[in-house]
Amino acid sequence: MSEKNEAAERTDTTVQTTGFGTSTDLSILKDALEGECAGLDFQFDRIKIPAGGGLAFEVPGEDEEPEMAKTITAVIAYQHPAYAYYATKFQGGSNPPDCGSLDGIHGTGNPGGLCKTCRFNQFGSGGKKAKACKNRHMLYLIREGEIFPVVINLPTGSLRSFKDYVKHQLTKGRRLSEIVTEIKLVKDSNEDSITFSKAVFKFVRTLTPEEKAAVGQMTELIKGYA
Repeated sequence: MSEKNEAAERTDTTVQTTGFGTSTDLSILKDALEGECAGLDFQFDRIKIPAGGGLAFEVPGEDEEPEMAKTITAVIAYQHPAYAYYATKFQGGSNPPDCGSLDGIHGTGNPGGLCKTCRFNQFGSGGKKAKACKNRHMLYLIREGEIFPVVINLPTGSLRSFKDYVKHQLTKGRRLSEIVTEIKLVKDSNEDSITFSKAVFKFVRTLTPEEKAAVGQMTELIKGYA
């Protein structure tokens, strides 16, 4: 080995991981969540879907500048509905909704109760063809070579394509947390001819037995911070 290579090997202390959810990833994630992140107001980084029909995701970079990516390849380790109703127009920030649901069945807050029969969860309650309660979906993604998951807040316009993808994978006997999925954006428009960016999903491969075991345990850790 040359002196140059020896010096590089001594100074490079970056954790290098390959595959999706290896046993090394699991150990480091567990130590981080139970150690460095304990007691902190900790949130996973989010990948943003652009407005107006844009075809590139906004991905958090290593500095403050986001990176643009046309596709995201990852394991959907965990996912859940994210219903939110605001009595007044949402102004952004971290203000909690007046009523919210993380299972799409029961709402907590005002008015609360069953989401299916709630008047704010009916089309027309938020305008001519919209709901006052915003129905979205949270996806927690593990990307190859990365330890912490990233989150996509899936908007209403992408829910049908996601449900169709889930149904097709289940028909094939595949669980989302046991396969690699590619996500990309396409342009679509609603009945009012408003253009928006819609996420579409594609099966890539099944995880190896080692990856499945590690991702399964990582999912339990992720749920605690979801």
